[in-house]
Amino acid sequence: MSRFLLRLVAAHPAHTLAKPQRLHFLPSRSIIDLSYSTHFMDFKGSSIPTSMKKLVVTKLSQNFKEAVSLQTAPVPTPGDGELLVRNRYVGINASDINYSAGRYDPSVTPPFDIGFEGVGQVVGLGLSASSSFTVGDIVAYLSNGAFAEYTVISSKKAIPVPAARPELLALLVSGATAHIALRRLGELARGETVLVTAAAGGTGQFAVQFAKMAGCHVVGTCSSDEKAGFLKTIGCDRPINYKTEDLVATLCKEYPQGVDVVYESVGGSIFDLAVNNLATRGRLLVIGFISGYQSASGLQPVKGATIPAKLLQRSASIRGFFLPHFISDYSESLRSMQEQLAAGRLVCEVDVGEQDVGGRFVGLESVYRAVEYMYSGRNIGKVVVELQPQNSSKL
Repeated sequence: MSRFLLRLVAAHPAHTLAKPQRLHFLPSRSIIDLSYSTHFMDFKGSSIPTSMKKLVVTKLSQNFKEAVSLQTAPVPTPGDGELLVRNRYVGINASDINYSAGRYDPSVTPPFDIGFEGVGQVVGLGLSASSSFTVGDIVAYLSNGAFAEYTVISSKKAIPVPAARPELLALLVSGATAHIALRRLGELARGETVLVTAAAGGTGQFAVQFAKMAGCHVVGTCSSDEKAGFLKTIGCDRPINYKTEDLVATLCKEYPQGVDVVYESVGGSIFDLAVNNLATRGRLLVIGFISGYQSASGLQPVKGATIPAKLLQRSASIRGFFLPHFISDYSESLRSMQEQLAAGRLVCEVDVGEQDVGGRFVGLESVYRAVEYMYSGRNIGKVVVELQPQNSSKL
């Protein structure tokens, strides 16, 4: 018996402790657990290992390699209302560095888990979660601790999906940010001009498409002819490769009245350029400033002594967007984007590192490369890391 994990498993979600239970014996564990009615059966009866790899923040730093270490840890057990997910893909976000630097919640001290989004297979679940999910289901989720081979999440955060497709990760943070920010803060009107910075990136690609869907003229900045070509395929009217064109001169010449809305994620000199090129009653949406994340100042505000005067002269505004502040919009936004993706109306470009020197991003060890790759500006679309490929046909 010491070679088996004994769990009491409800034969049906409606069963209670007073009703007959089924016993499942799982290899690879040396624990006897008689906890109440908890499913913990791996898909098709294969064993769940006792240990796994995960990334842990062990030191607060904007240097991701210094802050985060790869560790071996026990596979967690889902409690009531929770799911254990075997991750297939995890998404890389610019804000991963802010999180590893402790900038979002200064009260949190190392060690702590990292990674915001994943998609994979349910391999275990708590009693109340079994009313909505079953072992073998495929789910996407937005929850902390995704940079791990297995992650426990609340069943309330799980999004059922038909298959573990990396494109779905592009919607969870990057797509939702563009969709909600432009709808709630952009106030887009048909015929307006929208400037999207880092337009070929994870969230920029969606801002381009949603602005175009709203009937706007879309300008997108990028750093290569390849990216400019991609932007044309998703509806960008005027891609500007700032490596070969003078961005300031081009905007002044081609858009002398300024742009109505800027979707800005770069910061620094690009932010200044955006402010200077706002039209009368223009709106500048700040959804990030990646150029400063790897610096010691991080989320500290920039000095903007002249900004009030510039905004006053144009009756313009700067509006910040942070996705957790708009969580009430999230479910509807995700539903809408999934429908558009299924109907072929939305492109979700993902970059799995095929053009990187080290090759495709496969395994947790490659998260370090993936973060560096994104910050170098080489990616087209959402950067995604594939964990060990699974044999299940559903995956």
